[in-house]
Amino acid sequence: MAAKREHSARVLVVDDEKNIRATLTMCLESMGCTVTAVSSTETALAAVDRAVFELAFLDLRLGTEDGLALLPRLLAARPGLAVIVVTAYATIDTAVQAMKLGAIDYVAKPFTPAQIRHVVEQVLARRATERKLADLESQVATELPGIEVASDAPKMVAAFELAARAAQSDAPILLRGENGTGKSVLARFIHARSKRTTHSYVTVNCPTLSEDLLASELFGHAIGSFTGAVRDQAGRVEAAEGGTLLLDEIGEITPPLQAKLLRFVQDKEFERVGETRTRHADVRVVAATNRDLDADVAAGRFREDLLFRLNVVEIHVPPLRDRGEDILPMARKFLEFFARAANRATPSLTSDAERALRTYTWPGNVRELRNAMERATILFPSPVLGLEALPDRIVPHTEAIARLGGDFTLDQVERDHIERIVARTPTLDDAAKVLGIDSSTLYRKRKRYGA
Repeated sequence: MAAKREHSARVLVVDDEKNIRATLTMCLESMGCTVTAVSSTETALAAVDRAVFELAFLDLRLGTEDGLALLPRLLAARPGLAVIVVTAYATIDTAVQAMKLGAIDYVAKPFTPAQIRHVVEQVLARRATERKLADLESQVATELPGIEVASDAPKMVAAFELAARAAQSDAPILLRGENGTGKSVLARFIHARSKRTTHSYVTVNCPTLSEDLLASELFGHAIGSFTGAVRDQAGRVEAAEGGTLLLDEIGEITPPLQAKLLRFVQDKEFERVGETRTRHADVRVVAATNRDLDADVAAGRFREDLLFRLNVVEIHVPPLRDRGEDILPMARKFLEFFARAANRATPSLTSDAERALRTYTWPGNVRELRNAMERATILFPSPVLGLEALPDRIVPHTEAIARLGGDFTLDQVERDHIERIVARTPTLDDAAKVLGIDSSTLYRKRKRYGA
């Protein structure tokens, strides 16, 4: 029963030979699949009208009918249906033609139950991976601010213009830049403007896994290839078929894995861990790094031939300190996002807070700015955010905040106190009541301070 739950799927079998239909049905049902077996084009189209199938086995010869002609009609009726061609007339030409029409694999007659089981497991594993990726992307989309590609900074505008031109080709792209600059945003921008945009966008974070686990994550593994490999498993390369694969922090991978990656980038060929069968994947590779790969090549830590293959198009993503024009617009976007998530109105920033954000050097780049705005939204639920809402590491880069007993004038102490009260009260009238002055006096004082 466990096996049935593991491989449960609804499968359509289209074959004009009764014995083949019976054999496939018996094999698939033993795996826990629900099978509908038909013998003609008409009954196949009627079946897909009535039910949703994950997988179909389609014979190329259906008596006097052409199974190859049925293939696009099935896919038109059920987009996303995984079709495996079954034929006694298997040749490279017919297989290639079937793949071009949308089939994902083919098996030749006579076949064995083991062959059928293997191909079904491959398809279901790939579909499971695709669903996990889609769920993760959906989760990220609801938890993080949207991709922001607008910029007024000349260096960033130039990076996006180069990315837009490069997106039209299938050439590998190397994104260079410090941590937190938005290299992954640029990679998504490239995918969205490429001819692969209707296919998967898959990310692999290279430093998070050991060499063996990263190889499995990338290329997949065969059952029994290591402890815990309880079934054949497709990797991210196969999940990205037809789409884009982002290799984040590519400079962290080890030399043995670099060799495997070089082969894949050059020839689109790979083997799963523990398997000798050579596979192919049509994937566009985008790599990202914060390392000086040229220095790593000189030191023998990174393969020069791999670097040459990856940086056919090289794009430098500027740090936030070189994008001063973007700091305040991005800060406001982050505040808007986190305020909406907290079900509150978007707060504004005082002039002092804005000046602090503009003059800080942002060693953590966009990621640090995002975290600072999230922190401010959580810890300071007021309509106006002042210097007190910013982390201490940011504030010292601006005018010092007045402290009682410190070397400050009365005007400095008064100004700081007023700004703090205004920041934590909902209206100026409420702030005036706390300060013990009328609203007109508070207005005049703030005007004098330039607030």
